[in-house]
Amino acid sequence: MILLHAFIPRLLVLGIAVLSLAGCTLGPDYERPEVAQSDYFVEAPPGWKDAMPADGFRDDKWWELYNDPELNALIERLNTSNQNIIVAEAQYRQAAGLRRTTWAALFPTLQSSSDYTRSGRGSSGGRAATSGGGYYYIQDSGSSNSSSSSSSSDDSDGDSSSSNNNSSGNSTVITKNYDIGLNTSWEADIWGRLRRSLENGRANAKASAADWAAVRLSQQSELVQAYMQLRVTDAQQQLLDRTVQAYARSLRLTENQYRVGIVPRSDVTQAQAQLKSAESDAIDLHWQRAQYEHAIAMLIGVAPSEMSIAARETLPVLPDVPPSLPSVLLERRPDVAAAERRVKAANASIGTAKAAWFPTLNVTANGGYSSSVTQGLLTVPNRYWSIAPQLSWTLFDFGTRLGEYDQAKASHQEAVATYRQTVLTSLQEVEDYMVQLLTLNREAITRQEAVVAAQASSRMMENQYRAGLVDYTDVVVQQTAALSSERSALTVLVNRLLASVQLIAALGGGWDGNMKLDLAELED
Repeated sequence: MILLHAFIPRLLVLGIAVLSLAGCTLGPDYERPEVAQSDYFVEAPPGWKDAMPADGFRDDKWWELYNDPELNALIERLNTSNQNIIVAEAQYRQAAGLRRTTWAALFPTLQSSSDYTRSGRGSSGGRAATSGGGYYYIQDSGSSNSSSSSSSSDDSDGDSSSSNNNSSGNSTVITKNYDIGLNTSWEADIWGRLRRSLENGRANAKASAADWAAVRLSQQSELVQAYMQLRVTDAQQQLLDRTVQAYARSLRLTENQYRVGIVPRSDVTQAQAQLKSAESDAIDLHWQRAQYEHAIAMLIGVAPSEMSIAARETLPVLPDVPPSLPSVLLERRPDVAAAERRVKAANASIGTAKAAWFPTLNVTANGGYSSSVTQGLLTVPNRYWSIAPQLSWTLFDFGTRLGEYDQAKASHQEAVATYRQTVLTSLQEVEDYMVQLLTLNREAITRQEAVVAAQASSRMMENQYRAGLVDYTDVVVQQTAALSSERSALTVLVNRLLASVQLIAALGGGWDGNMKLDLAELED
């Protein structure tokens, strides 16, 4: 307690005096850069416009728009097991830890220490006092033995021991010392260097959190797209299986007619070629489906051999784009938010570099008790303390600080340009996917009409062939056209599904503007 009464008040007085000076923060205050943008999208329905970025993860489960429980379960597995997401989360934790480190640098560090020292010193002849209050005799060169005694008998630890060397007359004295103390150090942030470093750390932590959200959204989008392609591949497989069955029936009919001499042998060979072609197309789909299944396995963090998704007839529901959406583009996209936060971090680095031109004030203080005996160690006579303010100023460094300052300004310009380019890219992606989706929606209508017409023409041609009115070549042409129309319709469907996923990802996920900031470490 005596140590604290003597040591802490002096440190507090000095700290208050320094804090009264610490009111200056060098460097420019952050202002979000202006970006090239418009109040609406060219291809958007009425009500679309853009807004400014915000941090955090989406709280809406946008994949549920497709009304597919199996897809929902796969996404939940991805959110917890995807390795790229785990890497991004670990990188965020690193950035958050660095931010806490820069925050702690604003405050003093306090350390305690206790040590015991045993040392020896050689002499020749005479008598000297020990540090513990005793004394020892120094043997003359002609003496054959030495002796020592202690005038302090209150603690045996304070005794000094001696040893003699009979051949040389020298002796070695052993001394002990016990020390208990506290020491502290503190850099006074007079010019705001540490505060700018903290600003930089906070911005980088938020940028890393946005990177984490961007990786998660990207991986979710990849899984949903792979799942859509897998399900449409199932639909194509079902179409080809039905087609193979229909072609097989046509082949049997042609063979029967050939046996009774109604049709030539060429009709049979054409029917066989058509059937084998359809069978080959059906076989070719197996490896395509397997690749989508393997991609999904990789995304949810399991080996391909452990993933099996059963085929089914139903397809995911294609969500409708609302006729009016809130102004949430930029605030939803995590990559835009990350780029903007890095501009703020680079801006803070300018202030850090500028503060290097000014003096640095460091305060160190220590105090404690030191004695050669343990008895009475924590008493006033054994007390010591010191306070040492140190002002350091680099007067000449051959342009090192100037180079660091120029580097910080250039890094800020780079971050601003990257942010603006990210915004432009996001606007382009939304426009591209929007026009693609709108065009595919119109194309789907005409493709479906073509399917209906081709199927009707194929049935008509088959009936005419049975009646002997047309050649089998005409039947093959119409059947091939009908199959091509149906496969094209499925291609348009998968493109619509993929375009909807890409549009949702380009908007940051979902249709609404709710944000959920569930990372406590991001609080300023």
